[in-house]
Amino acid sequence: MIRKARVDDVVVMKQIVNTYSKEELMLARSLSEMYENIRDYYVCEIDGEVVGCCALHVVWEDLAEILALAVNPTYARKGIGTKLVTACLEDAKNLNMKEVFALTYVPGFFKSLGFKIVDKNSLPRKIWSGCLKCPKFPDCNEIAVLKSIE
Repeated sequence: MIRKARVDDVVVMKQIVNTYSKEELMLARSLSEMYENIRDYYVCEIDGEVVGCCALHVVWEDLAEILALAVNPTYARKGIGTKLVTACLEDAKNLNMKEVFALTYVPGFFKSLGFKIVDKNSLPRKIWSGCLKCPKFPDCNEIAVLKSIE
């Protein structure tokens, strides 16, 4: 079941995200950052257990970012990531966003959902605020993907 995240989901969400951040596959998130942005997050819950999360963060009047997409490795490759991103895209549509982007190491996943690979430099400078927290900045090798919202 995909639903909006609640504050009592944050500790588990952080554990799932940080499973991948320890492997340098995504940016670590602090508890305070996740609590402050709780309204951006969706979770997947199976049998009462949160097994995945994803956020849609509004960057500007017509642009949003999908971030913190993570699924408990036990539940990986079962369509949960797709469902979480789809929920975020539906949210973006309801907010009248024109485009949604993500920075990722798995562009093929996003391409399967209709995103196109773009040059990071084509995105507004505003997106770089999150990058400043990353230990890989400025030598990031993430790939930017972008999707127009119909």
